[in-house]
Formats: sequence, C-alpha cells, structure tokens
Amino acid sequence: MAMKTSRRTVLTLCTALAATPGWAATTDVLIGLDSKIVWNDRGQTNVEPGEDLVLVMDTSNPARPRIRASIKLTNSVAGPPTNLQVTPDGRLGLVANSVLSVKEGAKDNETWKLVPDDKLYVLNLEASPPALTDTLVVGKQPSGLAITKAGDLALVANRAGKSVSVLSISGTTVKAIAEIPIGQEAAGIAIAPDGKRAFAVLNLVNKVAVLSIDGQAVAYDKTLDVPAAFNPYNIEPIPNTPYVVASSTGAGGNNADALTTIDTRGPHPRVVALVAPGTGAEGLAFSPNGKWAVTPLLLGTALKPSEWAYTRTGEAALLSVTPSGTLTPVNRVKVGALPEGVVFSATGDYVYVGNYTDKTVQVLRVAGGKLVDTGVVVKLPGQPASMRGVPR
Repeated sequence: MAMKTSRRTVLTLCTALAATPGWAATTDVLIGLDSKIVWNDRGQTNVEPGEDLVLVMDTSNPARPRIRASIKLTNSVAGPPTNLQVTPDGRLGLVANSVLSVKEGAKDNETWKLVPDDKLYVLNLEASPPALTDTLVVGKQPSGLAITKAGDLALVANRAGKSVSVLSISGTTVKAIAEIPIGQEAAGIAIAPDGKRAFAVLNLVNKVAVLSIDGQAVAYDKTLDVPAAFNPYNIEPIPNTPYVVASSTGAGGNNADALTTIDTRGPHPRVVALVAPGTGAEGLAFSPNGKWAVTPLLLGTALKPSEWAYTRTGEAALLSVTPSGTLTPVNRVKVGALPEGVVFSATGDYVYVGNYTDKTVQVLRVAGGKLVDTGVVVKLPGQPASMRGVPR
C-alpha cells in the first residue's frame, strides 16, 4: 500500500449499521462503490461484478467521519465522481448509475462488457437505516448530477444519451419531467450559484454547454457554448460567486491538465481564467465559503505499471480562490491510488478524498493556509468511485 499505516489512525466500517437511528443530516456524504472495474498490471480491466454499494458517511464530527449506513445499489467509476448528491435539507440522496456489466462469450472464454444504464435511485436518508424508495428512468449513461441550492430541481448529464435529464423535487418526491437534447456527450453538470443557469461539460468536443433555468423549465442554446481545456470532465460552482469551474483530464501521460473558470453572468458566459494544478485533475470541490478548492490528481495511477508515466499514488492539490474566480495553486499532499471523489466538510476545514484502488477515504485538513494529512483513513468495503454531500 502507498500509505504508511503505522502513522495513521484507521477507522473501520461500522458493523451495526442497521442499529443506527434514523435522521437527516446536512453533514451526510454519499460514497458510491464499484466492484466491476479494477486497475492492475493490464491497466483498466472489467472483471466479474461483485456487490456495488452506496455508503452514507456521517461527517458531523469532521475530524472523525464514520460510515453510518450501507445500501446495495449498482454504481460505477465509468463516469465523473459526481453522479450522486444529498438534497440541501439532508432528507434525500440521489444516485445515478452510468453503466451495467453484462457477460459476453462462451463459458470458458467469457468477458464482461460495460453497457449504458438509465437508472437514478432515490434514497430516504431519514429512514432507519437509510433505504431505496424509488427508481427513476433518465437518459442513457447518466453521469454528473447537480441539485439546486433551493432543493427543488436536479439535473443529470447523460453521456450516451447526449442529453440532460430534468427532475423535480418536492419534499420526498422526485419525478423525471424532461430530457433536454444536447447533441453531444455530456459528462458533468453544475448549476450556477444563482440557480438561473446550468453548465454541462461536453467532454468529446472540449466545450461547456449553457442551459437556462426558469423554475422547472430548462432550455439549451447551442450558440452560448463556452470553450474549455482538453476533455472537460467535471464542473463545480464556486460558492458565493458567479463562477463555475470545469476540470479537465485529457492531457494524458505526465502532462498537466487545466481548470477553466467561467463567468456565468451576462448574455454570453465566458472563460475568465485557466490554471494547471497538475496531472489528472478529475475530481473538484470547493469549501462552503468559496475560499479554497481541492482537486485530487490522478498522476499516473490509472496507467499500466509498465508505462513510463505510471505512479503508485496520487496527490491532492489545494488552491486558493479569489472573489473574481482566480484559482492559485498553494500546495500538494500525497494521497492513495487512483483518487477520485473529493468533498469538503460543512465546516470547510476538512477534506475527504476517496482512493479507488486502496478502498479508503483519506481525511485531510486545511490548516495554516495549507493542505495537510491528518493521518486518519476510513477503510471501505469496496472501491470508492464517487463522493458527494449537499450543494453548498
């Protein structure tokens, strides 16, 4: 293992999940585990699927998060690490499943193939234990997901469907009400802080689509597409600002990738800043006050060990954020293998990074203006493909 366990406090998965009292908390974080895809000497490999899970992690004590529930649900790393989110009131969790694994070939020579799914799961986080309450049909290969700060609308970016699904949220009822054609593969999506626009990353054409939001009516205007760095894959709003930031992962090898800052205002949203935090900036999260950003860097952890750019572990980069949307790299810390999801605590001073290959969540902290490793690791029963809390 890349991390030195002798200097870490390890928190194990709670075995008495069913005994956890029912509650709804805005400090809950959802973690999607994937059993279908592994990284080994052959690089990325599809294997016979085991049991996928969605975990509910309680971060009310931000320094010592704990797993309070486990739900059997399909989930996949074949999509951005933002395919799930908790509603602002903490009552519901939404989980989009991008792909399913199907068997191909004869019995003695069978392989496993990934095919697009079209399911979105609704979880009741108030139940004891939290439970699946509804399954909706959305576009094909649903990937990135975003919920408005008001909690009344959710949008899902569909890769194979080349569309954005629109969902209404009323109390504990979630309904799929529309599917907006985009014409291109849409990997991730973000809703601007004012709730009037959404931005979907079109990863294959290096653009960001702009959608207008009027209540529950959503529309796409292709003429407003914004350019982005190569292979934009994820996108997040900067809290308390009019900006969203798209993260890119297309440079490959040991080449730096870019974060693209977009001003969401005016008749024509536009790119106002670019910064290169490092290689493989796939995940991205902002502190609730909008002053800090953290992006896990894949580096060479998704490559075959025989490739020149391979690295055993990744890193997490801290960036400072100005009110004008400028991001400035501050420092990096070592994390585990294939870091995917990243979430800030509600207090804004702790950061949780999901290490896919290591099957852990690593607890970091912003202290003294730098990102530091607390030495705390949460062991998981599977590979964390995605992580998300409430919209901030």
